[in-house]
Amino acid sequence: MLQQIYPVAPHPYRYELNKDFQFAAAHYVPAEEAGKCRQLHGHTYFVNVTVAGDELDGAGFLVNFSDIKRLIHARFDHTLLNDDTVSFSAEEPDRYPTTEVVARTICELVQSYLDGRPNYPVCLQVFVRETPTSYCVYRPWPKVNRRPAGDAHA
Repeated sequence: MLQQIYPVAPHPYRYELNKDFQFAAAHYVPAEEAGKCRQLHGHTYFVNVTVAGDELDGAGFLVNFSDIKRLIHARFDHTLLNDDTVSFSAEEPDRYPTTEVVARTICELVQSYLDGRPNYPVCLQVFVRETPTSYCVYRPWPKVNRRPAGDAHA
């Protein structure tokens, strides 16, 4: 993978982790306005996930790089995204497998995983490049404090 420069997500955290990976998947966008993208076609998606937090876990990680890749790669690599009816829908435009929705979905999957971590990391942004000239950045604003109420570190 070529080294890339990504947009920066400003944040107040002490640590920021970025994980690059790619996966190959097919999709189609079931909307008249999608033009050629209404037809089944594939991409090699290049993804960057930005995670931040203030505390490291017992292994000295904010989060293990391989856990992030495995979470997304196992779910989407060499699939037809439209077949994942938990993540995507042919009936709801807000859930068509567009680059924007893929980025948001990855963010939600990563954050769901992070919510179970004892050091409360957060997914700040997901960058998804669909083609050499087209990409999307998703940021789940506003920032949500993921610490449980009454946590001494909050």
